[in-house]
Amino acid sequence: MTTDIVTDGASVDDAVVGELTGRGMQPRQLIVTIYGLYAREAGGWLSVASLVRLLADLGVDEPAVRSSISRLKRRGILLAERRGGAAGYELSGAALEILREGDERIFRRERATLAEGWVLAVFSVPESERQKRHVLRTQLTRLGFGTAAPGVWIAPADLRDAASSVLRRYELAGYADLFHAEHLAFGDLRTKVAQWWDLEQLQQLYGEFIGVHQPVLKRWRRRRAPRGPEAFADYVRVLTDWRRLPYLDPGLPADLLPKDWNGTVAAEVFFELKSLLEQQAHEHVEAVTAR
Repeated sequence: MTTDIVTDGASVDDAVVGELTGRGMQPRQLIVTIYGLYAREAGGWLSVASLVRLLADLGVDEPAVRSSISRLKRRGILLAERRGGAAGYELSGAALEILREGDERIFRRERATLAEGWVLAVFSVPESERQKRHVLRTQLTRLGFGTAAPGVWIAPADLRDAASSVLRRYELAGYADLFHAEHLAFGDLRTKVAQWWDLEQLQQLYGEFIGVHQPVLKRWRRRRAPRGPEAFADYVRVLTDWRRLPYLDPGLPADLLPKDWNGTVAAEVFFELKSLLEQQAHEHVEAVTAR
């Protein structure tokens, strides 16, 4: 089944994954985080009034909230619906599916191991269908695949189900084959992994994440009294910043990563903040949405 096309020419899948992997703290990315965390508990719906109040805790004013909602609606991520006389928006079916898939990537702590092997995606797309080639490359990149050779993409084996799902969703299965493989020879695998993935960029991005959120963690470690609005704001911010990183880093085996890998510290910062803030943030959202 093909994905619905939204007015700007991108698919709903492209729109949602774009918001999941985009950098920065734009209001629409914060809104997607809030929907992903809290709206799904209420059938995927939130009232406009609740969104305005919640985004105010993040320093976003009402006009910016409404403008961002309109854009997400145009892109097919949100659908307008009234409930109990209140105006609001719910997540589209496609958006719900992508967010569910994202949960597994974003909240996973374990890395792949060398013993699990690799998944290879080998594809050949005729020149007459170059747009499909572009879509295939884009989706494999978003899954975290690296390029081993022209037409040969590689990732840890635990991404095989996600890759298979994406190829079917975009009707690309007829252009690609997936293989479960292990590296036998030749050359040093650590060196090759550094060629297949941009580890320097990942190291830098993880370092930026640490620089922003490690001071937040230190502040919360010292705090004793709960503060719902602040916990909510910090949790939404750290998750919005974190969630793009697992799409760039496919969970490569630790044995193949550089020493002093920033990703290890970044994960520790994220998951400790999640542990400290998650419950307080949830209680704050419940209080706001109950008004």
